[in-house]
Amino acid sequence: MDKPPGLITKYIVKYKEQILYLVFGFATTLINWVTYTVLLLVFTLTISNAIAWFVAVIFAFIVNKIYVFEQKKSSVPGVIKELLMFFLARAATGVFEILGLPFLVHIGLDQEVFGIEGAVAKAIISVIVIIANYLFSKFIIFRKKKL
Repeated sequence: MDKPPGLITKYIVKYKEQILYLVFGFATTLINWVTYTVLLLVFTLTISNAIAWFVAVIFAFIVNKIYVFEQKKSSVPGVIKELLMFFLARAATGVFEILGLPFLVHIGLDQEVFGIEGAVAKAIISVIVIIANYLFSKFIIFRKKKL
């Protein structure tokens, strides 16, 4: 006789997409940091950061497409369209982050946490960016095709 799934298993199944998004988001961040650190041995800070961002976005696109949103089949033009939309969405949220952080600090969310100036503002912006990236991916870039 099969035993019914436990509560944790039910939540993992129910929130699989969101869990995978967070796990791969962590992996994307790790790839960004490792790439950045290695490239600093050869390039300037700006070049290293730009290349690391690009590598991380490519990785995020692949894992989000295949594992998170399970969009395994696409034509070449379809994949190119998704990739361009993914880059545009990430660039848009990047601009939001660049402009939003100083705005939040300016309006008084400049609290220091663990010696990091503006940590509260940075945390708020990061959460908004993560949610926005997820929503862009789920409802625009990798939306399920209606049958």
